[in-house]
Amino acid sequence: MSVLTADSFSDTPQRSDYDCVVIGSGPNGLAAAIEMAHAGRSVIVIEGHPTPGGGMRSEELTLPGYVHDVCSAVHPMSVASPFMKSVGAKLVEFGLDFIHPEVALAHPLDDGRAAAMHRSLDETVDGLGRDGVAYRRLFAPLLRDADKLFGDLLGPPGLPKHPFAVAGFGIRALPSAMSLARGWFSTEAGRALFAGNAAHSVLPLDRPLTSAVGLMLMLAGHAAGWPVAKGGSGSITRAMVKYLESLGGEIVCGWRVRTLDELPRHRSVIFDTGPAALADISGDSLPLSFRKRLKRFRYGPGVCKVDYALSEAVPWTAEICRRAGTVHVGGSLDELVKSEAAPWQGRHSEKPYVLVAQQSICDPSRAPQGKQTLWAYSHVPNGSGVDASQAIDEQIERFAPGFRDCVIGRTVRTAAQYESYNPNLVGGDVTGGANDWTQILTRPVVRWRPHTTPNRGLFLCSASTPPGAGVHGMGGYWAAQAALEAH
Repeated sequence: MSVLTADSFSDTPQRSDYDCVVIGSGPNGLAAAIEMAHAGRSVIVIEGHPTPGGGMRSEELTLPGYVHDVCSAVHPMSVASPFMKSVGAKLVEFGLDFIHPEVALAHPLDDGRAAAMHRSLDETVDGLGRDGVAYRRLFAPLLRDADKLFGDLLGPPGLPKHPFAVAGFGIRALPSAMSLARGWFSTEAGRALFAGNAAHSVLPLDRPLTSAVGLMLMLAGHAAGWPVAKGGSGSITRAMVKYLESLGGEIVCGWRVRTLDELPRHRSVIFDTGPAALADISGDSLPLSFRKRLKRFRYGPGVCKVDYALSEAVPWTAEICRRAGTVHVGGSLDELVKSEAAPWQGRHSEKPYVLVAQQSICDPSRAPQGKQTLWAYSHVPNGSGVDASQAIDEQIERFAPGFRDCVIGRTVRTAAQYESYNPNLVGGDVTGGANDWTQILTRPVVRWRPHTTPNRGLFLCSASTPPGAGVHGMGGYWAAQAALEAH
């Protein structure tokens, strides 16, 4: 990558005007820039952080030689996304390699067993015993229509191109995750497996529509897998930046944009930022009433994350967990419901749901030979400065006795520290805003084309727009399409 700094750009600008300026270099910002450049538009990406990537960065956070993902870690939506598929061959050309673990994910239980989701639907069904039939009935119709569903569900709200497929998904997605788990499955394994996926919504699991996120992630797992990026999530950023540069696009880092006036001359600006940042930077270029609506956008709980350097692999009691790229640590359905309600009530759960990724079991480049890395976070109240690592340790130790003895290094980042690191993660919310039913279809405000604004030259593409969080680039794709139509 030949990324410029703000100082070097101001000293030797390559051009004085651009068709498009993109503010922010997360997956959506880079996707928007790639789409604009691919359409023949001149584009520059401006990033406030010293390096590009947003939620796609990797660093040696603990000990030398241990590569940790700073935010995003496992990428089911990257391989399912229509945008990422469209540029996939180019990203491979520029060094991106997705690695699939032997087992996509596992969910350990207190009796020493674990439920598992394999990429193969049949293998997953076989492992669920008497819940296998129900699991097949739930997912087989969705899997047959997977490409249609990803095309419609990862787009902005509107009339779907495949209404029958979307209706089939919608009927399953309407209930709460708790209701779906209890209604479809009779075993604790089946119920916990689904609830652990639904908990990615960062919502209380007894709320309507919380099933949608679980269904989408599990469908992606069966259709495309739950891979990790070889060498770290930052390799996705590097490949996207190199592709953008090959199209003539530019990127400048270390430039925290405060106002539109400081930007190079341009025809359009696409914001890969939160709604409030769009309002603040745009100022009077947007109506006051619209800016007030943007600032009413609500955020959900944050995360407290721990990165571990390990002397050996995690000694999970359930052997299948040792082969899983992702492990959902949280126990039974009832326990998950309680733990996910806590941060919404301003509490830190004593037994939190912990999302664990063990990328190094399938990507040995992440750690020195014979060693391992581990990535783990729990949901905490928005803006919390509390170090929740002890509770996270205890939950992992509960299902992997001897885990603490394997830890040779660690780094903790609280929810408050996440916002300091990346202002888009307001209060440590990694989902770009609360995913409840009042906001999931109206991100960031009620508007027919949610990536547009009342100003025909200003657009928003972050996770605070449809289809929400995830390294899929679709928010950027749709914002770029709107900008191309306008100019």
